[in-house]
Parts: sequence; C-alpha cells; structure tokens
Amino acid sequence: YLHALASRSVDSFAVQERDVILMLPSMFHANAWGFPYSGWMSGADMVMPGPHLQGPHLRTMIESARPTLTAMVPTLLGDLLLADETAPLDLSCFRAIVSGGSAVPSSMIEAVRDRWNVPVIQGWGMTETSPMCVLSHPPKDLNGETETYWRLKSGRPVPGIEVRVMDDEGNLLEQDGTTVGELQLRGAWVTGSYIKEETDAFTEDGWLRTGDVGMVDARGYVQLTDRTKDVIKSGGEWISSVDLEDVLLKHEGVAEVAVVAVDDTRWQERPLAIVRSKAGCDGETLPGELRSFLVDKVAKFWVPEYWAVVDDIPKTSVGKMDKKLLREEVAAGKLAIQKHLGFGEGND
Repeated sequence: YLHALASRSVDSFAVQERDVILMLPSMFHANAWGFPYSGWMSGADMVMPGPHLQGPHLRTMIESARPTLTAMVPTLLGDLLLADETAPLDLSCFRAIVSGGSAVPSSMIEAVRDRWNVPVIQGWGMTETSPMCVLSHPPKDLNGETETYWRLKSGRPVPGIEVRVMDDEGNLLEQDGTTVGELQLRGAWVTGSYIKEETDAFTEDGWLRTGDVGMVDARGYVQLTDRTKDVIKSGGEWISSVDLEDVLLKHEGVAEVAVVAVDDTRWQERPLAIVRSKAGCDGETLPGELRSFLVDKVAKFWVPEYWAVVDDIPKTSVGKMDKKLLREEVAAGKLAIQKHLGFGEGND
C-alpha cells in the first residue's frame, strides 16, 4: 500500500487517473514494478500485452492504445529504437518511459528524447524493495550539467527510502559523488527477512545489503557502479563493466554489449567485451575499431584486449543480459574470443 502511494507522487511515477499504462514489466518479477497497484489505486487504464513483447506486437499496442506511461528494460527500449529505423514508430503518446533492470546508455536516452521528445526515467531497485527505490528525475537546478547527465544517474531515493554507502569494514562513507562502497537500504517497503532462510544480507542495525557497488552525491543522487560480482579488478584497479558498456554502445556498429571479467596471468582480471554487431557490420574488424574508439574515452587500462562478436547475447527471464550464463560460457570455452595487444604490452 505504501509503495503504491509513493509511486503516485510527482517525483516518482506520478501515476494518475488519466494515464494509460502499458504493462511491460513481468508480472512475476517484483510484480510489474508496482504498476498494477498504483494504476488500480489511481483509476488508470492498463494495457496487458501478455507474453507478446516482440517489436510488431508492441507497435500494434502502442498505435492502438496510445499509452501515456510504460516501464521496460533497456533491451526492449533498444528494440523499439531499432524498429523505428526500419519503419517509423510514433512514441509521442508517452509522457515518460521508465527503464530499469540494467543501466540505460546515454545514447538511448538521447535517441528517445530526440526522436519523440519523451523523457526516460532511469530507476534502480530490487525485488526486496518492491522494487521502487531511486529514480532519475533531474533537479530543478541542473548545476551546469545537461539533463542527460542527471538522467544517467541511477536516481534519487523516493520518499520512504534511505540509501547509505558503506565500506567493507562497516564504516559509513562520504556522500561526495566519488567515494565508492556497498549500497545499503532501508525503508517502509524494504524486506526485513527471507522466508525460512538465515542470511547475512542485513546489517545489525537493520539495513539491507544490496550487493551493489556505487556512490551517492551531496544532493542524494545514487550512481550504481556495478554489481559486486560484475566489477572487474585489474591489477588492483577497479573497472566498471556498466560504464564500459555505456561507452561501447555509442559506437554505430554496436547493437548490444556485455562486459565480463576473464582471468589474466599478469593482471588477475581483464575485461572481455561480448558484442552483438548491427546488420552490415564486419565482425572481424569490429574489435579493432572499438579499441580505437575507446582510446580517448576511457582510461587506457580499461580498453579490453579480449573480444567476442556473437549473434545473440543471452537474456534472463526479465530481459537483463545474463552475465552469469556468459561467465559460464567463457569458462567452458564456448565463445570464440579474439585477443588483441593488451594494456602494458608493446608500447603502452
């Protein structure tokens, strides 16, 4: 009930009676991000697509129902952008598109704004938070930054949620926008336990350990850096797979990309970029092009020397890239990995 009330607030989803909500989040996963409850509470219309989330089905539903609000994972949003390149798609009916499940690249946020003048609201949460937690509404004072800068943030906690950053020893870290640690949560709709399971997921003072790594700035905006298991530690330095994926997606030849860690005898771990290229792009030469593309955009030691160009990147049941499966495929030698001259080799 409290989660539904909070999602109706202006700085959350602002669900209201005049809305037509396209229900794309899975009903079994965090129960469609709470929209069935806030939509019912507000008297909004709800469009139920069922299992039909392919481009042609979404196009038909959008054209016929003209929804005003929806939520989706970035994969689906990317599919809509690609569909628009084939045959123009009108998304101007939306007052906002909420995206969560994984980080939304800046290129996607800007493409949706430029094509349809629709804002993308990025969100971060968990099943344990029902799932609404933080949302990336820009502040009224952009403080000299672009609107996209603020929309790329994971977001600011919605009323009813608190976020803090802790180090490995349990010390509270500064909210300065640069100090990275584990993100911990508490709030009225944050779970306090798991059924029939003893766990160390909660601190002694009752905060939920998320397993996510990130930072919080002075305004309270959260920036998720990575999942603890997805962060790459190379030669003692951290590499964010999320940030590296965001930069790679700006290349015109990249349709999808997932970055995971691979073992390296010299640096312990190095990034492996697994890329699905766009149609017409030469997969043989693409890794070299992408390495050159990255040189002036990230730190030199972030540039991967390990690459795999694939036909498809596996997804979980909720549309996220399945990095667990990708790591298993790498370990089993199922991916054709190219190795280029690496950091610290040659003239580096």
